[in-house]
Amino acid sequence: MASLRQVSDDYRREKEVGVTKEEEERERIEITLLLEGLFRMYGYDFRHYAYPSLRRRIRHRIDAEKLSTVSALQERVLHDRGCMERLLADLVIHVTEMFRDPSLFYAFREQVVPLLRSVPAIRIWHAGCSTGEEVYSMAILLYEEGLYDRVRIYATDINEEVLHTAEKASYPLRKMQDYTKNYMHAGGKEAFSHYYTAAGDRATFHPFLREKIVFAQHNLVTDRSFNEFHVICCRNVLIYFDGYLQNQVHDLFYESLSTEGILVLGHKESISFTKHADGYAVLDHQEKIYRKQK
Repeated sequence: MASLRQVSDDYRREKEVGVTKEEEERERIEITLLLEGLFRMYGYDFRHYAYPSLRRRIRHRIDAEKLSTVSALQERVLHDRGCMERLLADLVIHVTEMFRDPSLFYAFREQVVPLLRSVPAIRIWHAGCSTGEEVYSMAILLYEEGLYDRVRIYATDINEEVLHTAEKASYPLRKMQDYTKNYMHAGGKEAFSHYYTAAGDRATFHPFLREKIVFAQHNLVTDRSFNEFHVICCRNVLIYFDGYLQNQVHDLFYESLSTEGILVLGHKESISFTKHADGYAVLDHQEKIYRKQK
């Protein structure tokens, strides 16, 4: 399989050789047809994802499949579900870790937890949960704050494979040192090792952290609201969508939040350019924590 560096080198060589406008247009048409076929055949809608990133990942899959054109990839995807799943894994970005961006979790403890203390049954939605590290981070935080007994966390992702990984709650042991540092910077109150058991080269988190979490497949592009939530966390997902799709997902989040519900986005994301910008108060501008006010 080609490495990301190889893909980058291939892309740079194309620029050096010089791709004609006609070739660029042909490729764009091919990509449009591939995405349309992917949506119609399998229900995965990438038609409004940011084009440059999308193109790079499609080129990566073409190289990995030992093909030469986007059209050839389309033919294989439509006739080979395994190829579709490999392409899906390339298109959906999965970069996560325990207590990722510790300052966000620290701010959540300080600013959001006090607001949740008066809620008898807390519902939280982690949209685009990937392999689950940030979901378990939230579970640990709420446990330490005495709220875990009355919470239900819904953790969703478009990719069933990563959801299976998340359900196992088992991660490489070598990552625990970095995760421990994140946990401490996030205001952790225990020894981080209190929450997992090490065996061989794996660290498996204790079952009680799994009890309040529901993992389920959900497509932010095509699926609708499925509950009313007090908190929605969707971090570093919207940056891969174009403006049209971002607004569509923000509509979904806004209608899914309870009155005075909390929206948490990634550091590079914002509500500023959406039609719901006036519908939120900013709790923490740096950590992108917003509170619904209309």
